[in-house]
Amino acid sequence: MVGGAILRRVQSLPNAEVVTRTHAELDLTDQAAVAAFMAAEKPDVVILAAAKVGGIHANNTYPADFIYENLMIQSNVIHQAHVNDVQDLLFLGSSCIYPRAVAQPMAETALLTGVLEPTNEPYAVAKIAGIKMCESYNRQYGRDYRSVMPTNLYGPGDNFHPENSHVLPALIRRFHEAAQSGAESVTIWGTGTPRREFLHVDDMAEASMFVLTLDRATYDATTDPMLSHINVGTGTDVSIFELAQMVAKVTGFTGDILTDPSKPDGTMRKLMDVSRLARMGWNAQISLEQGLSETYDWFLKNAENIRA
Repeated sequence: MVGGAILRRVQSLPNAEVVTRTHAELDLTDQAAVAAFMAAEKPDVVILAAAKVGGIHANNTYPADFIYENLMIQSNVIHQAHVNDVQDLLFLGSSCIYPRAVAQPMAETALLTGVLEPTNEPYAVAKIAGIKMCESYNRQYGRDYRSVMPTNLYGPGDNFHPENSHVLPALIRRFHEAAQSGAESVTIWGTGTPRREFLHVDDMAEASMFVLTLDRATYDATTDPMLSHINVGTGTDVSIFELAQMVAKVTGFTGDILTDPSKPDGTMRKLMDVSRLARMGWNAQISLEQGLSETYDWFLKNAENIRA
């Protein structure tokens, strides 16, 4: 999803020559394949948006897959970018890098200050490693490898799988199906009280290009060599129950919304401190209400092609 949004943004630039591969064409966990690709293409800039991602259920069910695949993707791409003299690289991480019990909103300085959320610890560890790889190549070789940490993303191209998707697309699908079937109620996981922040993927694409193309003097002046990642978000959040109410309104569901406290809540709050990015000169533009409506429209237009 985010890779597609960034691709659309890059393709809109004048004189941009974009080099991509699908997963079927290039397995980024294959060291030899990545080395051959980089050596053949010799890119000027690399944007690493590829990752194995999923919600609480997927992270709990496949922890080994999440840590292995993400570590391999990052290690192969970042190292081979350096080997092939790529000076500029952008690495996309996740807000789950921060400790479970951390002051809100979460500032970049909170990294490695506490215990991670157990439900997605393997994924978080991999993303932290990606940040530190970028910083290490910068320190040792003078590269300009930057990291952005988005909050929860959503939008066109999202994964709407009923078991392996993130909370917002999962809710869109469930409420849509409930509205279509005339169901009397929809039950959401957990208590509904955890609060989450959501950023439209097109805003993330804009922020990514902003950070990637920011002059180095401004970037270096706003970051630290060993704490160089940048939070990307809206700076506002909603409870999961409030989100469910918003999705119900967008999809036309008029029944009851129930909670299931026997299911895990995950971290109770994950709000990003986006002041560092704001000082650099960028702020999100798409409201959650607008983004939800656009995402549901995309879902309806692509329903036949969405995985069951």
